[in-house]
Amino acid sequence: MSVSALSPTWLPGSLSGLLQAAALLGLLLLLLKAAQLYLRRQWLLRALQQFPCPPSHWLLGHSGEFPIDLELQQLLKRVEKFPSACPRWLWGSELFLIVYDPDYMKTILGRSDPKARVSYSFLAPWIGYGLLLLEGQTWFQHRRMLTPAFHYDILKPYVGLMVDSVQVMLDKLEKLAREDTPLEMYEHVSLMTLDTIMKCAFSHQGNVQLDSRTSKSYIQAVRELSDLALQRVRNVFHQSDFLYRLSPEGRLAHRACQLAHEHTDRVIKQRKAQLQQEGELEKVSRKRRLDFLDVLLFAKMENGSSLSDQDLRAEVDTFMFEGHDTTASGISWIFYALAMHPEHQHRCREEIQGLLGDGASITWEHLDQMPYTTMCIKEALRLYPPVPGVGRELSSPITFPDGRSLPKGIIITLSIYGLHHNPKVWPNPEVFDPSRFAPGSARHSHAFLPFSGGSRNCIGKQFAMNELKVAVALTLLRFELLPDPTRVPIPITRLVLKSKNGIHLRLRKLH
Repeated sequence: MSVSALSPTWLPGSLSGLLQAAALLGLLLLLLKAAQLYLRRQWLLRALQQFPCPPSHWLLGHSGEFPIDLELQQLLKRVEKFPSACPRWLWGSELFLIVYDPDYMKTILGRSDPKARVSYSFLAPWIGYGLLLLEGQTWFQHRRMLTPAFHYDILKPYVGLMVDSVQVMLDKLEKLAREDTPLEMYEHVSLMTLDTIMKCAFSHQGNVQLDSRTSKSYIQAVRELSDLALQRVRNVFHQSDFLYRLSPEGRLAHRACQLAHEHTDRVIKQRKAQLQQEGELEKVSRKRRLDFLDVLLFAKMENGSSLSDQDLRAEVDTFMFEGHDTTASGISWIFYALAMHPEHQHRCREEIQGLLGDGASITWEHLDQMPYTTMCIKEALRLYPPVPGVGRELSSPITFPDGRSLPKGIIITLSIYGLHHNPKVWPNPEVFDPSRFAPGSARHSHAFLPFSGGSRNCIGKQFAMNELKVAVALTLLRFELLPDPTRVPIPITRLVLKSKNGIHLRLRKLH
């Protein structure tokens, strides 16, 4: 071999060729991806041609129509204009069909379509694959395994624990209310519902409302994760896990996940240590009724194996979030609804005083003896559903009662907020009218879905309703709720229904 053959003079030409080949390959891949996106968009346009919607930008979709904190207000405009359902384009080739008709809801919830992967998978780093995210046979096994934790015999003694937690919150509010200034209710209610779920579901000793530094960190982490999850769904550049992890939002989400996991890991560790002190697991399970975490620790899958540590934490993370944040949303908005309608608040208070006197001893038996208060709670849940929507991805074609149909693969958002505000379903939907829920009143089976519906409805709905009743009853015995006219709440959609500017009320102590 000659010396010239080893000369580096060949490198520039060879490198140039490699770069040209790489550029050509990159261009081909880009064109291929563009073609795929174009073909998918055309397929979606054909698939949704029976469902009209406002014009959308070919790239930006309807993003200009739906500012992130005005989505609900824009949604209601569509509910009035487009019957039953309406597509919403996120960007070029991504859309979901918003559904707000009870017949459509019934058709979809009667099927076994999986959760929409586009949005729900973003929750996995936080809550893992527990009951909310699982699908198929594994979901069915976990649902069946956890159902005994919500038997009424288990729920009965929880009422006393709920009373204790609510009284601690009211004692704190009474001290703050002496200043005669409006209070932001959501933070106080969130601490109370977290305290309740910790005591009831995880046999926590102590009171997180009185020693709230760690609990406030957890609640803040949940708030950040809820906000970030919605923002990620709306951002085309954050769909990739790799790119999201590199972004400031991704790093913030990672830190918030760590905080949330530290909280749940601590709960699991303390519970295991407590059980070891009480005795062997099998002996403990025969001595007393089991709480939610006990059920998880004692559970055996069909193959005889126990839940893995990963599965255990996923269920705890899921229930810790769902068991406190959704309930906090419900209670806070109920308080606001009653503050805005003093005549209904007064009638609820009279009913509760007639049942309990001026005392604070509310029991399991009392919960079914407050019909008007229950009507008001349900009407507030209609106006302000804690979970504003759920998502499904069609696993097979579907035909709706009106004859319109969709192919497999379409993503559907079941807008519970839109359903509850649909004037074709609820006359004068913005009016607070508890008589809608009077005994014997007629309505569509799927017109009211604060806890979703079908086989995947909220497993803890009875627990939540009990807590709502306890919180409302004891609060109305102690305070008159008054609105703050300078700060009217603005509902915004997150994982649960929140207010953009908080929920501020004035509390007047009753004699």
